[in-house]
Amino acid sequence: MLNGVPLQQRSELLTWVGSMVNHGDMKAYSEDLRQKVVEAVEQRGTTSKSEAARLFGISLSSVKRYTRLASQGESLTPRKGGGRPPIADEMTRTLLEEDIRARPAATVKERRHFLESFAGKTMSEPTLRRLLKRMGFSRKKGVWGRWNETNGKEQPGE
Repeated sequence: MLNGVPLQQRSELLTWVGSMVNHGDMKAYSEDLRQKVVEAVEQRGTTSKSEAARLFGISLSSVKRYTRLASQGESLTPRKGGGRPPIADEMTRTLLEEDIRARPAATVKERRHFLESFAGKTMSEPTLRRLLKRMGFSRKKGVWGRWNETNGKEQPGE
């Protein structure tokens, strides 16, 4: 028992709370920290993997992974995260910006057909709308542009 709570119950509670954590904003541990963890486990010999995990405040599975990589002679450099490649490249973004300057009143559907015919890029209207929003464009009174909150419309060249 710890603080009046049975250890099994406490363990289950911590597991449940841990599963609710959003790991989307986490960054990879630095190569320097990874190297220090490996050194603590391998060179000192007195530090176990679980002690190293507690000492450095990382998970035991991370310590095991770093020591395994080091023993196999692989790099401890953090790998690039996975994920889907972006649909729109720089050329697509440039074409969209030029199209908005040339045809500010064009609809998303018209822009979609424009991209398909000029760049060979096919994307759904909702995807194109999200892309335009990420690029800073919105539609007001039937016209697309980058709108400034203080004076209405962004000045040309800004």
